[in-house]
Amino acid sequence: MKMSVKNKGSLPGKKKVVIVAMARPFLLDIAGPSDVFNFSNKCLQDLGRDDGYDIILASPTSDVNVVSSGIHIRCCTSVMEVEFPIDTLLIAGNDLSEHEQPKLEPFHEWLSGVNEQNTRRVGSVCSGAFALAKVGLLDGRKATTHWDYAQTLKRKYPKVLVDINQFYIKDGYVYTSGGVSSGIDLALALVEEDFGRDIAVKVAREMVFYLNRPGFQSQFGNLVPVFEKNNIATRLHQLVKENLSELLDLNILADKLHMSGRTLSRLVIKETGMSPVKFVEKLRVDFARKLLEESDFSLERISVQCGLGGLVSMRRVFIRHLSITPSDYRKLFKNATLKEAEKSNLVET
Repeated sequence: MKMSVKNKGSLPGKKKVVIVAMARPFLLDIAGPSDVFNFSNKCLQDLGRDDGYDIILASPTSDVNVVSSGIHIRCCTSVMEVEFPIDTLLIAGNDLSEHEQPKLEPFHEWLSGVNEQNTRRVGSVCSGAFALAKVGLLDGRKATTHWDYAQTLKRKYPKVLVDINQFYIKDGYVYTSGGVSSGIDLALALVEEDFGRDIAVKVAREMVFYLNRPGFQSQFGNLVPVFEKNNIATRLHQLVKENLSELLDLNILADKLHMSGRTLSRLVIKETGMSPVKFVEKLRVDFARKLLEESDFSLERISVQCGLGGLVSMRRVFIRHLSITPSDYRKLFKNATLKEAEKSNLVET
């Protein structure tokens, strides 16, 4: 017998958390925050407390069956049927190929009625930000999403102040988180808000996760935007690749591409949203990242090979673009085989 959703909101002292399970390739969008809230309950129970979270998994349509990562999930209800007051609403993921589908129109209409008076906190995991943006909940607010979707979010919803550096962002009562595992970062932050640092630390330790993860989401994404093939940005990319260690100012770039500096600037800004010099700098950093990940070259050699002007200059450029030093980046992302070789003293660093 299916439990009535109207009557389910009856656990005294529990904060009602509704996680909307959008169809997505990543189960972690849904499972990550759910595990954080669920284990928080255990930690509180161990302390003899009866508060915590009442977690409700809801679907965005009348069909309560959702597929994520090829796994079929049966939600307890459609979110439109929820009648009890919601403390925290999380939109977990979003299949952007279905974002504008008619079947989601009732969900978007329901979501447009969510506000600070009827819901204490509203949040999103990864591409769930698109649902919040669609109904205006992110208008004029700072927000984040998966780094790979940031440009699309900016283009479709220009009123949203998109920032992909953070793993999660709080702006008023609205919270957004970045790519996939960032939903865990967000959920831990919500637990800390509700029940204090000690409980959040205990949950993070149990899940073998950082309470405050070092670094920023920008470390994971590509610095340069996606651009069409056979245009000036593609030619510029190839030119930098072939002359990576060389000085490439605007005049040199324009001369090699047989056009004026003004024409080059106009075309590159139109295609990438940035100046040719800035575009080239980001390309150099991306090439350097690849070498840090996949080679055992020294930092000095990489800085010279990628035309970043030495260690001090490369460090400054990395911090500006990625909010991390080259050495710390290598520690986080270096090829696992190379790391094992280092442990065996087979590779010099």
